Amino acid sequence: MSEMDIVRDVARQVLTVPTLTGGPDSWLWDRTKRIVRNIEHICRLPELAGSDMAVDRFCLIGAGYFCDSGFARYADAQDPNARLVLADMTAGDLRDFSTQVVTDKLSGALPGPKIDKINKIIIESGDRYTEMIEAMILSDARNLDDMGSVGLFNEFRRYTIHGKGATDVLESWKRKIDYQYWEARLKESFRFESVRRVAQQRHETTEYFMNQLGTENAARDLEELIIESLDKVVS
Repeated sequence: MSEMDIVRDVARQVLTVPTLTGGPDSWLWDRTKRIVRNIEHICRLPELAGSDMAVDRFCLIGAGYFCDSGFARYADAQDPNARLVLADMTAGDLRDFSTQVVTDKLSGALPGPKIDKINKIIIESGDRYTEMIEAMILSDARNLDDMGSVGLFNEFRRYTIHGKGATDVLESWKRKIDYQYWEARLKESFRFESVRRVAQQRHETTEYFMNQLGTENAARDLEELIIESLDKVVS
């Protein structure tokens, strides 16, 4: 078994956490696989493929597999309150806890320098001014998962954990629009222009969906149907 096979298998075991009913919860592992796919494709973008920047793909992908592993610290099926922490953990906490998991789970399976570099990539991915190319790629790969339909799925899950409904999601969406949250994310969260363009396309799709959600939640389509029928009666 190769070192990457070991990293992948250990990550899958760590990230396949129990649900509150004791069954397997694959959300973290599913998200991680998307992040790794994003990483692999970003590495092939023209900005990188045609440059002279050397990318340590092994440590980068290893960081991708474990960048969210800190969430698993709180996936305790016997403690429902711990599951709420999953929704509210700060980005800094997540990175710190994730590096602890890397050190704990991969010591003995990988040489120390590789573990140290995986952890460095995870930590520096939170620094928007980092010049570490692997950290820049990981950051874009993770931020892209917050955009578009997948980003909405992740947010809906967080709201569901807190017992919130569609109205709460729409109110949060409106606040983000009012405070130009998405414009800031698109401007500041991506280091590679190609990834930023993909994120913009995903956001535009999200806007269409959220507008439709607002229409259905307020039953405006039904209201318009009634108005149309009344107009026909009057005419």
